[in-house]
Amino acid sequence: MKKKGRRGHGEGTVTQRKDGRWQGAFYSEDGKRHFVYGSTQQETLVKLRKAQREDEQGTLATGPNLKVDAYLQQWLEEVQKPTVRISTYVKYKKLINTYIVPALGGYQLQKLMPQHIQALYTKMGKKGLSVKTIQNVHGLLHNALDNALRWNMVSRNVTSVVKPPRIRKKEKQVVNLEQARVLMLAARGERLEMFIALALTTGMRRGELLALRWSDVDLDSRVLHVRRTVDFIARYGYVENEPKTERSRRDILLPLFVINMLKAHRVSQREQRLKVGKKWVDLNLVICGLEGNYLNPRYILKMFSKLLQSAGLPHMRIHDLRHSVLSLLVGMQIDPLSVQELAGHEDITTTLGIYGHVNYAMLQLIADKFDEVFKQDS
Repeated sequence: MKKKGRRGHGEGTVTQRKDGRWQGAFYSEDGKRHFVYGSTQQETLVKLRKAQREDEQGTLATGPNLKVDAYLQQWLEEVQKPTVRISTYVKYKKLINTYIVPALGGYQLQKLMPQHIQALYTKMGKKGLSVKTIQNVHGLLHNALDNALRWNMVSRNVTSVVKPPRIRKKEKQVVNLEQARVLMLAARGERLEMFIALALTTGMRRGELLALRWSDVDLDSRVLHVRRTVDFIARYGYVENEPKTERSRRDILLPLFVINMLKAHRVSQREQRLKVGKKWVDLNLVICGLEGNYLNPRYILKMFSKLLQSAGLPHMRIHDLRHSVLSLLVGMQIDPLSVQELAGHEDITTTLGIYGHVNYAMLQLIADKFDEVFKQDS
């Protein structure tokens, strides 16, 4: 027999099912009937009242109760793909299919709990995955569930009460002024000579350097225009994009010695083009492969490692050259706003953050200033 429970205060009913579980039911303001379930009458009544309050506040999940897998695929294809870069779309797709779906894909979206997500992060950590990867998964899930919240598919974003592991800030590897000179000398006559020279004097990102065209360089006025970036994406090949932010679109004044190097580099490139003939790919790139096409990032990494070895310099990432430029500018006592403009940082706090690992030079400058001011009192 179906055992009827008492009506709570207000609308809705609570009844016991044949399987022993309790069921609460009520009609929302749009006329649809909703159900909640519990193991006891009191638990079910509490859930019923919560659902009714959410209905009154407009936060009740009324959308289709998809599984996490189906929802994430829909969100990725319909919301993200039309609005984000291909590289971001590919990154999200990998995170979803590699880490999230195997662990959470079978859950109903509305039944996804904080402990499910916390268990995923714990499991990823035990497998030796980096904190950065776990943070990326957390960011993706938070973004996706925020969208589900806007669509009334869930009543809350459960990632808001889950704490992923914190990323410990690593010390960046940078070269000092003398090491920069050594690296520049080691690059002379090598395939990466122009790449290294521009990287060490402009602070440009690798993708910006590889997308640089001769039409972006005014040799007479000594100005370089950063207008695009390029990435190699598996199954898509080389993909060009505009810089991520407005500040990343910037103009850089080049040193005279770099202008002279560019002029010589252009002559050498024209000779190579004649040698290659019809095989030449006319992309008008400043830094390119032997047939005019994009220079392979893996090749750059390989050649860069050899250069560091031959110069007797410690191992570092190519992106560390960018940090090195900013560090060198600090040593030259260049003001942060000018460094921000050169680097194309959207926020001055990003620029100031770069200064953190080279504060010794600034501290010495401060100490010297105090010596100068107060030495007459000692």
